[in-house]
Amino acid sequence: MSSNFIVAKFGGSSMKDAIAMKRSAKVALDQKANIVLVSATYGTTNQLVELSQIAQTSSWTNCQELISQIKDKHFKISDELNVDEKTKQELEKHLKRLEVLGRGIFLLKECSNRAYDALVSLGELMSSTLYTWAVKSESTNKEIEYFDIREVMKTSDDFKKALPNLEVIKKLANEKLNNSRNNTIYITQGFIGSTEEGVTTTIGRGGSDYSAALIAEAMNADILQIWTDVAGMATTDPRIVKHAKLINEITFSEASELATFGAKILHPTTLAPAQRANVAVFVGSSYEPNEPGTWIKVSTNSNPMIRAMALKTDQSLITLRTPKMLNAHGFLFEIFKIFNDHKISVDAITTSEISVSLTVDQEVIKNQNLIKDLESLANIDIEKNQTLVSLIGNNINHTPGLGEKAFSAIGDINVRMICLGASKHNFCFLVDGENGNEAIKRLHKSFIEV
Repeated sequence: MSSNFIVAKFGGSSMKDAIAMKRSAKVALDQKANIVLVSATYGTTNQLVELSQIAQTSSWTNCQELISQIKDKHFKISDELNVDEKTKQELEKHLKRLEVLGRGIFLLKECSNRAYDALVSLGELMSSTLYTWAVKSESTNKEIEYFDIREVMKTSDDFKKALPNLEVIKKLANEKLNNSRNNTIYITQGFIGSTEEGVTTTIGRGGSDYSAALIAEAMNADILQIWTDVAGMATTDPRIVKHAKLINEITFSEASELATFGAKILHPTTLAPAQRANVAVFVGSSYEPNEPGTWIKVSTNSNPMIRAMALKTDQSLITLRTPKMLNAHGFLFEIFKIFNDHKISVDAITTSEISVSLTVDQEVIKNQNLIKDLESLANIDIEKNQTLVSLIGNNINHTPGLGEKAFSAIGDINVRMICLGASKHNFCFLVDGENGNEAIKRLHKSFIEV
């Protein structure tokens, strides 16, 4: 293990309080991580997002109350970690900036995407400042160094969802983080980056995993560790199915489908950089670091037909109908050009001679410009409150009897749309939102608990 180059990422639950930070510090040192990225302390990003909203609409007193909650949380961790004066000053600097940004948004009654990124980035900057001290307090023989990831994580200026510049990141990472190959452990941030001009950006909610994978790729790491509050990936959400089982190993292809179609433990973008660089990914619990966890690899010893299943809730089904589609070419291109222009991704799609049905996140249908553009092509129907149920495994599109077994299991639950054949790793179908959990329970019993 010690000869491997390891990039580790700790989520918000692992930064929850002083006890969690100390525990996570010990895990990072025991694992001999070379570079460690952290999320904001648990719940802080949500509070910062809320501040960006109420500062535009509410009183300054309400803003101050929320700012005080964030301050109190971080000062409590600071006191319990018994940080040195330098760390405390750094924390106070970030908290002062929090108040200034909040005040600016309040006075303008406007929060641009650029201001939003500057505000929410403070969560990671504060947690990494405190966590660096926690690791220093636990370490006896390593040089522990705080590092501002914005020096390396260069992105586009698409604020709130910036795109990373892979070539620049690789060049800068190997220039500025090279001591991690020797005796220095760098503590830094997930989720945030900066433009070439140094303006703070973020790479989207849940982007800390993605940040860690990009750094692992840039540094040609051997292992990327994702530390959360659960001991690995499970066959489905244990909150829905109490008999859900931990998965010891899973392929990149399966894990990507699982993340994309609703599994919350990994951000969907995480695996692409790791797969490109052939970096093995480990998912484990910072609360139970000795549990076996889940390894994500190019290939696995077993390849079951159904490895896991997931739900993607709050979906809408958009159906476009027009006789113009009949024997016409280019119609699908026109549809997807509209989604591309609006920078919206589609999850699942089916077509017939004169209609196309596709699923999107429910938030998407609030985009009236998108709806207007689609209506210029065809008549559209929108069905809200749908849930996408996905069966993830191997050779799904070449396994006879799968559909019969699946639909026998769900029985009287109506299926609105089916997608099968595009991927050998995924079979998904759409049901009414209130039936999603019950469908998963029945399918898990039929495929996994046998």
